[in-house]
Amino acid sequence: MNTLTFFHTFIDLGLLVAFIGAFGIFVNKRHILLSVICIERRFYGLNFFLVAISVYLDDMLGEVFSLFVLTFAAAESALALALITAYFRVYGNILLQEK
Repeated sequence: MNTLTFFHTFIDLGLLVAFIGAFGIFVNKRHILLSVICIERRFYGLNFFLVAISVYLDDMLGEVFSLFVLTFAAAESALALALITAYFRVYGNILLQEK
């Protein structure tokens, strides 16, 4: 196999992970924690996509940008955890909608 086939495999895998995260956000309307996990999955798919393109183009810019995206994802996770904790203290559960 040539390198272009491997490149497309990695690109497809990164996009698949990002789309699974997007699909999880749209399907899940009830649970806050699962929505946060799906948002994180979208960030990981984007990072995988950026690193794959960076390796293929032999450029460090994608990998550096990927580190910034990881930093943003970590800050988003910390903020989401704080909001979920505050939501739990007020409402007593972390479900968005009651059945």
